[in-house]
Amino acid sequence: MPKSILFLLCLCITAFSFAQPDRWQQRIKYIMNVNMDVQTNRFTGTQKIEYTNNSPDTLKRMFIHLYWNAFQPNSMMDARSRELGKKIIGNNRQDWDGRVKDRILNLKENEIGYQRVKSLKINGIVQTTEEHETILEVKLLKPILPKQKIVIETAFEAQVPVQIRRSGRDAANGVKFSMSQWYPKVCEYDYEGWHPTPYVAREFYGVWGDYDVNITIDKNYIIGGTGYLTNASQIGYGYEEEGAKVVRPAGNTLTWKFTAPNVHDFVWAADAEFKHIVRKVKNGPTLHVLYNYKANDAKNDAAWQTVADAAETVYPFIIKTFGDYPYKQYSFIQGGDGGMEYPMATLLNGPGLGTVFHEWMHTWFQMLMGTNESLYAWMDEGFTEFATDRVEDYYATETAKKNGTVYKDDKLPLYHSANYNSYFNLVKSRLEEPMTTHADHFNTNYAYSIASYSKGCVFMSQLGYIVGEQTRNKILPEYYRQWRFKHPNVNDFIRVAEKTSGMQLDWYKEYWINTTKTIDYAIDSLWEEGGKSKISIKRVGEIPMPVDVVITFKDGTQQLHYVPMYLMFGSKSAEDSMQRKVYPAWKWTHPVYVIEFDKRLSELTSVEIDPTQRMADVDRKNNKLELKW
Repeated sequence: MPKSILFLLCLCITAFSFAQPDRWQQRIKYIMNVNMDVQTNRFTGTQKIEYTNNSPDTLKRMFIHLYWNAFQPNSMMDARSRELGKKIIGNNRQDWDGRVKDRILNLKENEIGYQRVKSLKINGIVQTTEEHETILEVKLLKPILPKQKIVIETAFEAQVPVQIRRSGRDAANGVKFSMSQWYPKVCEYDYEGWHPTPYVAREFYGVWGDYDVNITIDKNYIIGGTGYLTNASQIGYGYEEEGAKVVRPAGNTLTWKFTAPNVHDFVWAADAEFKHIVRKVKNGPTLHVLYNYKANDAKNDAAWQTVADAAETVYPFIIKTFGDYPYKQYSFIQGGDGGMEYPMATLLNGPGLGTVFHEWMHTWFQMLMGTNESLYAWMDEGFTEFATDRVEDYYATETAKKNGTVYKDDKLPLYHSANYNSYFNLVKSRLEEPMTTHADHFNTNYAYSIASYSKGCVFMSQLGYIVGEQTRNKILPEYYRQWRFKHPNVNDFIRVAEKTSGMQLDWYKEYWINTTKTIDYAIDSLWEEGGKSKISIKRVGEIPMPVDVVITFKDGTQQLHYVPMYLMFGSKSAEDSMQRKVYPAWKWTHPVYVIEFDKRLSELTSVEIDPTQRMADVDRKNNKLELKW
């Protein structure tokens, strides 16, 4: 073999060995200029969009989101909300989203929302388009070839709807403009093809790119949003550097110039009564808190000040536990109707810290991942919910230390207990659907919410039971390190978990994500035989799991009997100092397994399956047996 060929072969092998998991993805750059009329609640805008087709495919058409067309009577969002409202859940509760209900149906012409693309050119040539309510189809005159970059130019106009869901004007919290999903946004094209998901209820997916956004608005309005304000010395309002002199241009308007690198969306909010708190975190980002100021309301001021304080307190824990924050700023902005996460910013209805922490943690498990929320809502909401519980626990502990008190630090999974209980209630309701269900296609809002938030959280907590807490805590930052900015899916996460733990975990995904089967283990029987005491454990439910059984004796000593599950092809390490006996794997085809110990049965006081309660066993009454001899 010639030396040159040998050298190239070795080079290729070396490159492959050190390659990180990756896949191609499209790239985009938006340059947008927007002119807002605060009197009519309308704005006009232009876009110059550089779109790079990094796929191996030739694109013969493309799709663009026009989200606000959902806020019109008889839209898909309106019809779906009213239809779900006919369903009764639990104690006579209508299943519709309480924020939407039938409000869209009753909007007047000046209250609806719309986005209209007045013209669209690609490389200077006008294209043919067809509007499908919230999706604009572009019928390309010339295909976009693999590796080709094109320039899209649009002129558009929009009317800000009365605030109903996420975005809108005149929210109940007093904020004038909550501007999310506000611009024509190119749909994602990935290895599964185009994702022209209509705006029916929830969840989003976007192309990674860079944004330069110029917003011209009445000079009395203050803006908070995604990205960095590049002309702070002309704007002021607390954005200027300390001691800097602000020189505003003449006229009745100001143009706010934002730039945001490597994000997949851009949000902003504006109000004439915003108060702006700025907090520079040591070795971290600048935090902006903007809220609707209420004169003589010291309690409101204090609550929003606490938002800044709390964010600064938990930041070191977050980056240590979940990964570094790559941007230089983050904004907590009052607006919208609840808590809504976006890159480098969130819209918050109020200053409640539970929501504040949840929306901020979306940064790590959606804004920096870019997962397709419609297909994997639980990887977005569930992972975030799990992380939020941990952050809340840390904050409570640190606050107690600061106040000179002691916080009762509950062991896992007790600070996830609310999510476990929600999941158990869903199982009892018989309304559960597989977590593979598209976010918009769940039969009930109730099933969607618990599947994505609570069952997703339980997935992560229960993973700690399967592979061990310490191992699970290594999986999360490793997943973040490998897959941020890369649109990961469930298989990507499972592979990171498998490589980190050394176990097979495809079975866990199959049972927990793809089905609605449940876990139920029971203590079946006890007896003595051949000089040993034996305990029969029975799998009652359909999901096989590894099993921890703790045996307590009259003298106060305890033993942990650990039975791995066959499909794992591995076992977790000891998690504490308790005496532990490890058994051969339990084959999922066999419903009964027998464990044994050397003492007499009369020495036994209790037997308990999974005393940590991390396994989501739907009937815990049969998990524990207490003996009074």
